[in-house]
Amino acid sequence: MPDPAAVLRQQGAERLRANSFVEAIELLARAVALEPNDAQTQLSLGIALQGARRHADAVKFFASVQKLSPNDPTAFLHAAMSFLELGNAAAALQAASDACHRDPRLPQAHYVYGQAWLAANNSANAERAFAEALRLMPAWADAWVNYGVARYNQGAIEDAKAAMRNALRQNADHAAAIANLGAFMRISGETATAEELLRAAIARQPHNAAARLNLAADFLQDERAGDALALLDGAPPGGNQRAARHWHLQKSLALFQLGRAGEAKAELDALAALGPIPPGLAPLWHWRQVLLARTANNAAGARAAAEQMEASLATMGPEAVLEHRIMGHYDLAKFWSGQNAHSRAFAHWQAGHTLLKRSQPFSRDEHRAFADANIAAFDKDRFASGPRAQNADPAPVFVVGMPRSGTTLCEQILAAHAQAYGAGERNALPSAFYALGGGRDNAESVRRIAALPTDALDAAASRYLAELHALAPDKTRIVDKLPGNFNYLGLVGLMLPGAKIIYCARDPRDIGLSIFTFRFHGSHGYAHDLADLGWYIGEHDRLMAHWKAALPNSILTVKLSDWVEDFDGTLARLLDHVGLPPDPNCARFYEGDSRVRTVSYAQVRQPVNARGIGRWKAYANELAPLIAELENAGLIAPDGMATTHASSSVGSDTVPL
Repeated sequence: MPDPAAVLRQQGAERLRANSFVEAIELLARAVALEPNDAQTQLSLGIALQGARRHADAVKFFASVQKLSPNDPTAFLHAAMSFLELGNAAAALQAASDACHRDPRLPQAHYVYGQAWLAANNSANAERAFAEALRLMPAWADAWVNYGVARYNQGAIEDAKAAMRNALRQNADHAAAIANLGAFMRISGETATAEELLRAAIARQPHNAAARLNLAADFLQDERAGDALALLDGAPPGGNQRAARHWHLQKSLALFQLGRAGEAKAELDALAALGPIPPGLAPLWHWRQVLLARTANNAAGARAAAEQMEASLATMGPEAVLEHRIMGHYDLAKFWSGQNAHSRAFAHWQAGHTLLKRSQPFSRDEHRAFADANIAAFDKDRFASGPRAQNADPAPVFVVGMPRSGTTLCEQILAAHAQAYGAGERNALPSAFYALGGGRDNAESVRRIAALPTDALDAAASRYLAELHALAPDKTRIVDKLPGNFNYLGLVGLMLPGAKIIYCARDPRDIGLSIFTFRFHGSHGYAHDLADLGWYIGEHDRLMAHWKAALPNSILTVKLSDWVEDFDGTLARLLDHVGLPPDPNCARFYEGDSRVRTVSYAQVRQPVNARGIGRWKAYANELAPLIAELENAGLIAPDGMATTHASSSVGSDTVPL
């Protein structure tokens, strides 16, 4: 006669394999009642309860199995998984550690151990645990994803990107790896590539909620609310409460940007109906309450919500996304700045930079060596008597300067011209420098490029110009406004003899404040310390003074204030410099529909105004370290006037400060 317990155990195991957890629980519970000391039956019952999300009940059976089979890691491993679901990181750590000790060769044990360390907000230990799981199982995509998250939490964003790419080598359609890689690329400045990646993923996987959310975040950063809303149309994904919460948060923000506050409130009400807001999302929730109060002209309510947001930033849980912390500080800084609470605002900007600095180190010695090498290797003699490319193509126009100096404004004005195309912030010149410099971007690369023969420069120019003209074959001028191209103007002088250069200048104190108060994507390591920022502006000015003296290419200096004081005259000089006839569209640049993907997007959608000139004065005390470095560089005179050296070079095409 068949053993009743064995029959029930077999039937329960079959239902468990079919993920019919309710039926499995009923059958296995009856089997346990008949054989209360059978470890395998209790383990199966615990796993079935785990599948039914009855984790508190599951851990009781796992504890019983641990006593019955103390050397088997399986019950410890599953107990750790349930403790994680219950939010008990300490118990999960202990159980996962016990599983690792019982079988150090079990990759799943190290993986869950890593998850427990992440839950305990210890990314360094999590990284080590995931690394061990990967040593044992190198092709495990999920482990690569979590390893990347641990590296990202420690500020190593390039390592995080590499980990996501490793995950995708194992599973090309891994949803989390795609979504995370897109987010990390956007944060590190690869915005266009990130958008392409996420759009392609959504085309293949329309239900990839994480990819939709990350692409929507990109659009919202650029105030492309309509595009974001199109991605989030319809109900949030079912079965994933975390994704559903993010869905409501992002959709509400898109609706706020579109001026549809009532619909935004409905999204927030739907979010509240899901239950208490997790600590990791609380600052995002409170920021939307700030926006809601503002739309109702409730100034007191907005301040109260901002204060709640401040408190919630300090208590975000380990599940919090680092970028959410950073943006929380920047949002609060913008709010308190608008309330004229300057010290309070500045404290949040500093907190944001402290978080960013972890992944963007800066070395004054390395940058000084790079600038010195440029000045030494690219002198007048090198351009006058050394090899240069033989083309005279007038199409390339480089708009350079410090970020926030007016480069976007110049590009948009030129892009409004019928014969010009605004290409935005291209990486083509830095990429060419990197390739020609032997895969590096340092002083040695400078010397290597300065020694290139004519044929190498001709070949590089042909590649560069072919890609450039492909962007807009019908235009005679193509504008590249990557501000940091000022570092590579020596290569421009060798490779593109016909290129024109526009140097944008502004009071360095306003530049410093504006850089410090914006959340830049990409690497701006110099920006995270006020003294470093002031020093870097001084080095930038020193290098630009050299280029104006040494480069054979024509350089026009345009101050931001020139546009305010004499728009028509400045426009005439600009067009004359690049060899374009007058075009009335240039004066109405803000009416165009060109897409701006920089922090200046709001400013260039309106006529020129003087609002940003002299803004630094309200923050003079907070900016003291920056101002001291500017004074050391000679950019601030004893009477407090800006005296930018790079603009004082002799030349008929300069506009002196």
